[in-house]
Amino acid sequence: MTATGADREAAGLTTRGYWWWERRRSVALDVGLALVSALECALEGVAFAGDTGLPVPVGVLFGLLAGSVLVLRRRWPIAVVLVSIATTPAEMGFLMGIVGLYTLAASDVPRRITVALTGMTLVGTFIVSYVRLRQSVSDHAEFGPLWYVPVVSLFMSLGLTAPSVLFGLYIGARRRLMESLRERADSLERELSLLADRAEERAEWARTEERTRIAREMHDVVAHRVSLMVVHAAALQAVAPKDPAKAVRNAALVGDMGRQALTELREMLGVLRSGDALVAPRAGQVPLASVGRAAAAAAVVAEDGPRLREVEALVAQSREAGMTVELSVEGELRPYAPEVEQTAYRVVQEALTNVHKHAAGAKTRVRLAYRGVEVAMQVENGPTDGVTADAGLPSGGNGLVGMRERVLGLGGVFVSGPTDAGGFRVSAVLPDGGAAG
Repeated sequence: MTATGADREAAGLTTRGYWWWERRRSVALDVGLALVSALECALEGVAFAGDTGLPVPVGVLFGLLAGSVLVLRRRWPIAVVLVSIATTPAEMGFLMGIVGLYTLAASDVPRRITVALTGMTLVGTFIVSYVRLRQSVSDHAEFGPLWYVPVVSLFMSLGLTAPSVLFGLYIGARRRLMESLRERADSLERELSLLADRAEERAEWARTEERTRIAREMHDVVAHRVSLMVVHAAALQAVAPKDPAKAVRNAALVGDMGRQALTELREMLGVLRSGDALVAPRAGQVPLASVGRAAAAAAVVAEDGPRLREVEALVAQSREAGMTVELSVEGELRPYAPEVEQTAYRVVQEALTNVHKHAAGAKTRVRLAYRGVEVAMQVENGPTDGVTADAGLPSGGNGLVGMRERVLGLGGVFVSGPTDAGGFRVSAVLPDGGAAG
């Protein structure tokens, strides 16, 4: 199943709401850290004022201003780290330095800048720690070995810089990975939506093709049988008063034609019911199943459809209806693809039906040629006397169109048109092996 437009819009609103909430939380966190940092620097500013001889309010104000810079850590992390480095000699801004380095390492700032500022912070912290610790040790002349002060200063400076930088690098890498995964997910969602749209288009195309194919099948089955029934019924009406025996034969033929038409219609409807070829998909589903059902229904019809060996019986039915028709066969019949044999049969059937409709009484010739890799057929009727040219049968004008669609759909050649003698000719050549592409 695919997400509908409403689902995607709801998901978009949910995502926007989530990011809005995250942004608000980030701003609140930055303001809170800035307040804590300003308070810390203000308290440390008291000691700084005492050491430098400045008025205490000045030291406090300096600490407040320096510590509040932390509120800009996301936008200008470099500036925050530089301020923390500048305040290192005053022994203030420890929180600002730790958070600033973390933010700098987690941001998209070039790594060379991060390394340079981390090195400056490390050196500054080491120098201040060394000086302060050296002063404390100098008050105790008997205190420990010479390596104590530099080693402790180094550990102190590393403890104030390394953890925040390493953690920031980890968080930054994780954030970039999540952004990459999110972009890939969005791209995948767009591709899936596009595929779903294309699948719907293909399913709609398949349904349209299936409707067209069923319309051709219904036309071929009904039009030919009913045309023969009308011809036999007209003959029955004409001979009933004069030749009751012939009228009985014609009535039997009408019944046979009707039963055959009903049998073929039932077979076709049975295929449609079992294949469920034209069931519309439910909203929100990719209708690929309807494509498969349509193809399956087409395959069943092709397998159960008429064959070339039945053309002789088809011609015989037209003879029984009073048509003068001649059948000639070239080559030896061999099995062709089911859809090829069915299409060839339907072309001959529809051409004979058109003769019954529009050229009743005209002499007709049916030619079949089996050429190994292809089969050719031609139905040609001669001129009429102008009186029996039309049997009064209705015509939807789809017979030639359906024949052309069938033949071209299998990669064949179809030609139809009037002859120089005043008749009409339908010719088709079908390659063996099914549709061409």
